[in-house]
Amino acid sequence: MAEHKLKIDVSWSGKNFCCAWSDEEAGSVVATAKTLDELKDGFAESLKLHIDGCVADGDVLPQYLVDGDYELEYVLDTAALLRDAESYTTMAALSRACGINQKQLSHYANGQKQPRKEQRQRIIKGLQIIGSRILALC
Repeated sequence: MAEHKLKIDVSWSGKNFCCAWSDEEAGSVVATAKTLDELKDGFAESLKLHIDGCVADGDVLPQYLVDGDYELEYVLDTAALLRDAESYTTMAALSRACGINQKQLSHYANGQKQPRKEQRQRIIKGLQIIGSRILALC
């Protein structure tokens, strides 16, 4: 397990997942993709290419970046979380599990509204309920 964790903020924009990471010494890396898995793969590759390019240019970077001694920690905003969940469940099922109106969930998924912290926790709890019920079927 890597000692350094790089927090990668993931959001939903238009019809894509997007993420960015920035460091004062290393600069910034941005990626977009249709799926969360594609985004993670593309970002990891882009970050490595960025680091390799910086090193080739003679830039001084923290050694843990040069050595690849880091772990990527993806943090999804609510819209990205809901869009990824659509791969596994429906908004109707999530609405029943978390008790939030389906139309309101759609507003969150489209980024039209931002949920309060308590609402986000209800969404996460609803996803956990759905997951545990699916696991109970096995």
